[in-house]
Amino acid sequence: MTRIGLLSDTHGYLDKRVFEHFDCCDEIWHAGDIGSAELLQTLREFRPTRAVFGNMDSGDVRYTLSEFYRFRVEQTDVLMTHIGGYPGRYNPWLIPMFRRHAEAKASGRDTQKDNIDLFVCGHSHILKVMYDKQYGFLTMNPGAAGKQGWQTVQTLLRFAIDGKQIKDLEVIELERL
Repeated sequence: MTRIGLLSDTHGYLDKRVFEHFDCCDEIWHAGDIGSAELLQTLREFRPTRAVFGNMDSGDVRYTLSEFYRFRVEQTDVLMTHIGGYPGRYNPWLIPMFRRHAEAKASGRDTQKDNIDLFVCGHSHILKVMYDKQYGFLTMNPGAAGKQGWQTVQTLLRFAIDGKQIKDLEVIELERL
């Protein structure tokens, strides 16, 4: 079992309480708008960290990360990007990829290249976890862990991957200090 701490949209601000909540995690995932290479390095020094750059990230972050990140944790295939959307409201450039996934799954040629079990994104600052029935995967957006934006609560997600199961999902809300 792999325990994951998921955050997004820190915009250069990393609340120290994140470390308390992610202390039990094996990995940290950051879904973009990190804010600085120093913040990313701080996360990497704490736990192994997977991340994508966001639309507000500058060159020092963009040069070390990708816009899309496909990877596998245990038997779960993950696609992470910053600007993704949610079921019924995805960004248009993702739809062909999602269709290939659904077609591969329906035809029985469900290869790792085409497979998506978990789609992770950020950008909206709105925490949302939804299963997409049309394309057959779980979508997670952890909301915003930073202070930039209109939200009054900083949010994080913590969950576990056990083989192909995504379980033990927890929403963590941090009041703005």
